[in-house]
Amino acid sequence: MSTQINSEYKPSKGQNSISFTHRILRRLFRDYREAFAIRLWNGSVLHIGDDASPTFTLGVMHPGVLRHLVLFRDPIRLAEAYFDGEVEVTGDFNAAMGLRYYLENLRLPLHEKLLMACHALALGQQKIKSRPQQQAVTKKSTHVTNQNNIESIAFHYDVSNEFYRLWLDDRMLYSCAYFETSEQNLERAQCNKLDYICRKLRLQANENLLDIGCGWGALVCWAAKYYGVKAHGITLSRNQYEYACAEVKRLQLEDQVTIELCDYRDLPLAASYDKVSSIGMFEHVGLKNLSSYFSTVHRVLKPGGLFLNHGITSDTAGWNQGVSTQFINRHVFPDGELDTVSNIQRRMEEANFEIFDVEGLRPHYALTLRHWVKRLEEQREEGVSLVGERTYRVWRLYMTGCALQFEQGATGIYQILAERKKKGLPNLPLTRRDLYVND
Repeated sequence: MSTQINSEYKPSKGQNSISFTHRILRRLFRDYREAFAIRLWNGSVLHIGDDASPTFTLGVMHPGVLRHLVLFRDPIRLAEAYFDGEVEVTGDFNAAMGLRYYLENLRLPLHEKLLMACHALALGQQKIKSRPQQQAVTKKSTHVTNQNNIESIAFHYDVSNEFYRLWLDDRMLYSCAYFETSEQNLERAQCNKLDYICRKLRLQANENLLDIGCGWGALVCWAAKYYGVKAHGITLSRNQYEYACAEVKRLQLEDQVTIELCDYRDLPLAASYDKVSSIGMFEHVGLKNLSSYFSTVHRVLKPGGLFLNHGITSDTAGWNQGVSTQFINRHVFPDGELDTVSNIQRRMEEANFEIFDVEGLRPHYALTLRHWVKRLEEQREEGVSLVGERTYRVWRLYMTGCALQFEQGATGIYQILAERKKKGLPNLPLTRRDLYVND
């Protein structure tokens, strides 16, 4: 690919290193297949590719960003520079995310690495003169400990109820929706999801439902209102707990729904629930804790009771250190860990569950995330006023990146329906027909 330099500017004093910068960038992005532009701290613009109309422009605000990019070629450092206002992105943000994969896979001969490193170290030490102080939400340590504890849950979910309300649906559902068509709106798709879960669990009036990680209370309220169950939701998020309690009261469901600030490990030992749901929660448990997690669910579920586990999976086994895993643990989910759907099913079977239904929802989560990102970007000004520019940028990049992961198949999501084993036949219909019958 060719590069073009816009020379219609007059270098100011102290910018002799720009020629080094041009050489570095030309080599660094020589094999990049898309057209974009890089605007440097002195105002010069370098065009990557042959297209005169770049899909996006990357603004590099000082030499230190480029120095780190060349020396480490680390997409996470580039993302963090964006969070801190040291890099700006204008144009197609989704296209800009392609830089992550290019840098992650870039391989250079040793002699070129050494030459570029020398050029990078020769860059000036100029910094941004004044950068606004922004809310720090980053957990710097990537060491995973105390999975699913109150602090790690609060790190992600207690950012601000008002912030989540900007881009979630009316019921505040922060999990994959269920779309009948790609044109369906988010509100309808989330209602579809709630009812689909209730149908899969074959909820009946007066049954006892436990929802582990109940979020802002949408599922327990839906199940109580439309299926007549007695529902109990537990969460570790103080913000979610307070919101869910208020929602139960608003809907006048106090006789049917209870919300508790509770760790799943602290649930009573007795098997007292007919059905258990866990929607978008087990990703926080930690792989070492999955066996005890599923054993706990098995213990609180009555023999023959149904368990629906809905969660994100990876296309590779284990939670190995990589760009995605480090980014998520450092900036989004401090204790989040994913595994393959086959390993999740194996752990469930080891906990004495019998699996009856497995459904992949990957296209649905890609659509859900695109809705969330669009809503967030449309509410940028209010979002920044609520949580600060840095936090807004973290969430924008995180959800855009997740959408790409689901679209490309690197990340999946599954609903697994299982029964606590008992003697005899399961308490399930012989076909799935009841899931799709319209009332």
